[in-house]
Amino acid sequence: MKIGVLALQGDFEAHRRRLEELGAEVVLVKKPEQLHEVDGLIIPGGESGTFLNLLGTEGFEKLKQFVRLKPTFGTCAGAILLATEVENPKQKGLGAIDIAIRRNAYGRQRDSSIREGKLALHNNLVDSPLEMVFIRAPKIERVGPLVEVIATEGADPVAVRQGKIMAATFHPELSTDSRIHQAFLDLVRAGEDLPG
Repeated sequence: MKIGVLALQGDFEAHRRRLEELGAEVVLVKKPEQLHEVDGLIIPGGESGTFLNLLGTEGFEKLKQFVRLKPTFGTCAGAILLATEVENPKQKGLGAIDIAIRRNAYGRQRDSSIREGKLALHNNLVDSPLEMVFIRAPKIERVGPLVEVIATEGADPVAVRQGKIMAATFHPELSTDSRIHQAFLDLVRAGEDLPG
């Protein structure tokens, strides 16, 4: 199983290290043609507008095709790119997960924080504590009817899943807890058994 990490900006190295700790083979994706090599993809944090600029039109279209077919996990800016609606300001996205998301909803860089939330994966019905690192984080303001909330911070959904797409508004790669990345690897392993 090969997992790609989009390596245009953001802390893609932290994602690579976490995935390798969990036994995955990792490809740092810097060119659109590398998407053909991977079974799943992580889009890391960074700045979503910069991602769009770095991808360009061709890269954006290839990424859009990829997320329609294969498991993809976006964290922070990656979650923004995967959303169907983006506010503050409005921005185009991949439209891969039925959520509305507000950029920089938790404030500026200096307002970054580590919080404790709750994780409730489908195979674990009991909410369990989860450390969450928020850095200029977006906020999920609407969750579509087919979207499963897999983690919350207070009353707010902060990690969600729809079919083979996952999104988190925090940075699980910066925590010592590997359960979010493991959930994504499980999603990739499940492959075609999941509804799109």
